[in-house]
Amino acid sequence: MKFSDTPKPNPRNPNTTMARKRGRKKKEYRNWLDLPKHVTVSILQRLGAIDILESAQKVCMLWRNICKDPSIWRAIDMHNLGDLHDMPYDLEKMCIHAIDRSCGQLRDINIEYFGTDELLIYITQSTSHLRRLRLVCCYYITDKKLSELAAKLPLLEELDMTISSLSEEPLKALGRCCPLLKSLKWNQLWDGRPHIHVEGDEEFDDDGEALAIAKNMPELRHLQLIGNKVTNDGLRAILDGCPHLESLDIRKCFNVTLSGNLGKRCAERIKNLRHPNDSTHDYGFMAEISDMDRFDEDDSGDFYSDY
Repeated sequence: MKFSDTPKPNPRNPNTTMARKRGRKKKEYRNWLDLPKHVTVSILQRLGAIDILESAQKVCMLWRNICKDPSIWRAIDMHNLGDLHDMPYDLEKMCIHAIDRSCGQLRDINIEYFGTDELLIYITQSTSHLRRLRLVCCYYITDKKLSELAAKLPLLEELDMTISSLSEEPLKALGRCCPLLKSLKWNQLWDGRPHIHVEGDEEFDDDGEALAIAKNMPELRHLQLIGNKVTNDGLRAILDGCPHLESLDIRKCFNVTLSGNLGKRCAERIKNLRHPNDSTHDYGFMAEISDMDRFDEDDSGDFYSDY
């Protein structure tokens, strides 16, 4: 056996161990500022608006300048946990600031818990390119204002609403004014009790929203109506009026019975069908609420911050 003239490093030698650690550290540490700008932009675009305004833009001057680029704000995600009383800033003021930074390029916006008529007006005045609008538990957005502003959303393709008290009137207006609408989520806050349809009860039209969709949104491909009061008649109208429908989600719609010809028709027509009793565990927002979770208009809280 031949031996090399160069002695091998002793792994138990502390000097050898330290040298290896120093070598690893040189490889592990990288300067984020050396990343190409388009890579940094791509990373920052994956953050929500609150994280960008409260954290990312404060990291360094380079990131602050990038965070002022209108391309960052083509999509604004105001996701939050709904604990508005514990937040040190005003989400509406923050959202307006983000909209201003978009410089008219806003195409996609998500608002949760704090939306108002005034904010919706500001959005429609600031952009004519909006393609996706998501409003979750925005209790101060009214039927009247949403109906009026539908005319300013001609390019809208996706509408995602989680609501408690809006009528079918905005649906009619949106159907007339948004011919490109392909995806509609019109979900109800559900209190855990099945909606019972009472024959002869004319005070409320359980199928009013379904009929508004059927008559005014013929180009729909995707429809979600979690917790809706729609009946079998309303569902038939939707199938007749929306011939391109590919996915239908009617979880918690307990006035619908998917049996007989209606069930067969849905199975044949709809590629992705969610039944009334299917689990809502994968739903992004809680499908069940209690009276304790309802927003109290008399307890709106105060906000303290630059926003």
